[in-house]
This record gives sequence, C-alpha cells and structure tokens, in this order.
Amino acid sequence: MIRGVILGVALLSPLPAFAQAYQCRVPGNIELPQPIQPDGPSLRTEIGGYTLALSWSPEYCRGGRADDPGNMQCNGRNGRFGFVLHGLWPEAWGGGKPPQWCSLTPRPSADEMRRNMCITPVPWLLEHEWAKHGSCMSPNPSAYFKASAILWNSLHLPDADRLSRKPGLAAGDLRDAFVALNPAVPRGAVGILAGNGGWLREVHLCYGKDFMPRACDRRGYGPRDTTPLRIWRGL
Repeated sequence: MIRGVILGVALLSPLPAFAQAYQCRVPGNIELPQPIQPDGPSLRTEIGGYTLALSWSPEYCRGGRADDPGNMQCNGRNGRFGFVLHGLWPEAWGGGKPPQWCSLTPRPSADEMRRNMCITPVPWLLEHEWAKHGSCMSPNPSAYFKASAILWNSLHLPDADRLSRKPGLAAGDLRDAFVALNPAVPRGAVGILAGNGGWLREVHLCYGKDFMPRACDRRGYGPRDTTPLRIWRGL
C-alpha cells in the first residue's frame, strides 16, 4: 500500500525542506517515550483514502505548554513552529470506521524519531501515529514516516501567521491560500478543523487511495468558506 505514495505525489511540486520548522534543532539525544497504549479497538477495515493532518502549532502551544522544558514543540529552545505534521491517517472505504491499531510493534527507534522531529516535534506523537494509523498501512514505521514526509514535502504551506491579520478572515481565505500555492490540490481537498471561538486548529488535506488529492467528504471539509476564522499568531 505504501509504495503508491511515491507515484501518487510524483506530479506534485516538491519542496525539499522542513517547511515551517523555524530554526529547528533536534536534541542530540532523545529518550524513547513510554510504550503507547491503544485508546480504542483494533480495526482492520479496507483503506479507501487518506488524510494528511497539519496542526497549527501556535494554537496548540498557547498556554502552559510553552513553559514545559520537555516540550520541544512549544518551549522555543529547539525552534519555533508554524504548521507541523500531526499525522497521515488511512480512511475507510465507503466512509465507515477507519482502520486503527493494527499493531504496536515494531516500535520506532530513537534515530527514526530524530529524523522526523523537525516535521512532528513530539516523540510520543510520532510513535502514537505509527501505532494507531501507520501500522495499518505498512509493516514497519520507517516506510510510514517516509510516506508521510513525501506528502509533507510536496506541499507549499501558506503563511498563516500573516493571513491572521486579514480583516474579516474566513475559512475560504485559508483554502484560497493553500490552492494558490498548490495548484495540483483541488479546493475541495482542503479541510479545516477549528476549535471553540473559531480558532484554527488543523488543516486536513484529503487524498484518494492512489495518494492523489481529492475532495474531502462533508465531515472532513469542515466549516463553510464564509465561516469566520481566527488564527492565533504566537510566532
């Protein structure tokens, strides 16, 4: 399954960089997190597509997380982050419950985590995403992280911090910004997740089984284009 990602993104414009990881410096040593415990049942449903979830880091980090010395994403000691990769999620064929928790092993190594921490700067989240989602796509975490990085690096990410200053900002403005920078991504493939008060939490990019961008379903698309949107700056 994972092999298809190579062909699926071949027509997209590559951006061989760590996107919005500002001055990212990975620590020399990373302690492996405690083994992940499933938060739900194991489901091995047929895969019909994928979601690439991008979190807006300033929204996640506002509050007490910025004071945590062990939180690389938020404490500013190892870099500052705009959009970060939450994960690559397989979706079920026909819109049913997505596959999850197919295996807890093998665990990602510390070296694998270090290689991906300027994209997803949270070690426990890297292991969680592999165990919950990636294990249903590939028998090993390396292939899953490689597929996630290829999709991530194929994107040109808009400056959401700058966009936050736009008067009357709406969800459609953020979708317009993504499409303007990524012509191969249809507008309907840009889903938005906003929290209480209309604050941007995540952008969910929808892909087909062939890893090519496709329109999200109604649930994945999120708020309508005319819905007011707020973006926490914090950079």
